[in-house]
Amino acid sequence: MSSDGNKKQFWKRNAEKLPGSIQHVYGAQHPPFDPRLHSNLMKVGSRPPPATPGKPKKATTFQEFESITSDAWDVKDDDDELLAMAAQNLNIEVVMETANKVIENHSKQQERQRQDNTAELDQREEEDDEEAEEEEDEGQEVCRVDLGDAISPDASYGSQSSPDTEGRLVKSHSEAPIGSPRDAASEHAALHRQRSLPHRPPIIPLVARMADQNTSGTLAMTEREASRLDKFKQLLAGPNTDLDELRKLSWSGIPRQVRPITWKLLSGYLPANAERRESVLQRKRQEYFGFIEQYYDSRNDEHHQDTYRQIHIDIPRTNPLIPLFQQASVQEIFERILFIWAIRHPASGYVQGINDLVTPFFVVFLFEYIEEEVENFDVSSLQEEALRNIEADSFWCMSKLLDGIQDNYTFAQPGIQRKVKALEELVSRIDESVHCHMQQYEVEYLQFAFRWMNNLLMRELPLRCTIRLWDTYQAEPEGFSHFHLYVCAAFLVKWRKEILEERDFQGLMILLQNLPTMHWGNEEVSVLLAEAYRLKFAFADAPNHYKR
Repeated sequence: MSSDGNKKQFWKRNAEKLPGSIQHVYGAQHPPFDPRLHSNLMKVGSRPPPATPGKPKKATTFQEFESITSDAWDVKDDDDELLAMAAQNLNIEVVMETANKVIENHSKQQERQRQDNTAELDQREEEDDEEAEEEEDEGQEVCRVDLGDAISPDASYGSQSSPDTEGRLVKSHSEAPIGSPRDAASEHAALHRQRSLPHRPPIIPLVARMADQNTSGTLAMTEREASRLDKFKQLLAGPNTDLDELRKLSWSGIPRQVRPITWKLLSGYLPANAERRESVLQRKRQEYFGFIEQYYDSRNDEHHQDTYRQIHIDIPRTNPLIPLFQQASVQEIFERILFIWAIRHPASGYVQGINDLVTPFFVVFLFEYIEEEVENFDVSSLQEEALRNIEADSFWCMSKLLDGIQDNYTFAQPGIQRKVKALEELVSRIDESVHCHMQQYEVEYLQFAFRWMNNLLMRELPLRCTIRLWDTYQAEPEGFSHFHLYVCAAFLVKWRKEILEERDFQGLMILLQNLPTMHWGNEEVSVLLAEAYRLKFAFADAPNHYKR
């Protein structure tokens, strides 16, 4: 079948099946900027037109948006000190050393694990060989029993079965039909082969250990993790928090116990001065609920009802596998946050994908009030004041995040268009084989990377990994708007083996929209971030290296 035929068949059969299909990744209000790209994606069987170079539209700054929109963020009041510090870069030597150590330690750990697995497998095979020989002798002994006494017309097969270690049901010796020694030997041989397979790890739930972000899967805190937590607490306990030092500590992950206050400081929601924080919190929270009283009743007005209707449709789709987000009270909180943000930012309004960006903040700030896991937590058990605080804090921190990437969601979404093009150019330089392979089968970067930029990889990673990723984004200058590009490049190249094994358009698209990250944890995210920092260090200050 031709490449065009594969495309036509793929989009026809999978338009509604694939998660994040084209009808879901584009914004609710704004189509892609280039109509030729849009027609290429939406019209079945059409061939992509030849790309023509065009001058990219100049990025719109947040200051310009502030001057033309009714923005809710009061930059000039209590955030001057923070904004001044935010312009400074991290210590490059420190972060590069950290990145190299992460990669080196991960490689050594994987090598030791492979050696341990090989030794364990060899030992297990020897033990299974002995067991198989003993069981085969027993089977032959059973076959010598008088057939007249052993077989009855209604008892050819036993009524009970016993599961083996992998869950496959096998008949017990006492109830199995009596056959020839060859039958018994073949059954034991099959059992031996199955027991000799490498041990499969247990399935990890979608948000397993979400509360335990800094412990590599164990509840007990290591000495190193305890030491890092002490450093955070000492730094946060001072009268004026050193935000540069806080960023350096946060780059490699933030302990769960101090993540809420750290995120609020790094996002600019709270001032560095400890004495002013409580008054700022009270004022901001009152201000948010003032917006609710002023605007939320207008959600059914003619000029706002389309926005509210789209939000109301999208909220139940947000993390549908996590019971926490399916509670009616949580969905009402998300509706209020998104609606107030949309009408206070008319330059973009609400666009599909923004709903995902609320969830990490909501979960992190929920941990201020609970100790248990959150997947099945009933928020109705919280006091009303705590729930109101979580809602207001999530609104303001999400607003601050979106201030830096608002051109991703304005008309025609020019920010995403530029980032996808930059990703294509970068990948063509760092891994030409992957780039040429996708060109060969006519896979456009916009067809899979649009969602990566629009949702900040939240649809590609478990929520526990997104929270760890955002620790670094909060610490990195322009983490969400600039560093995210290099994370996406490292993420794509990580799957080069799987990509090169696919030999048609349909296989590549299914792979790229369903990458196997369900079992990812902190270690995988740390390696990804280290590789992304290497790419940024090589290309960020030398853009001609990746421009043709």
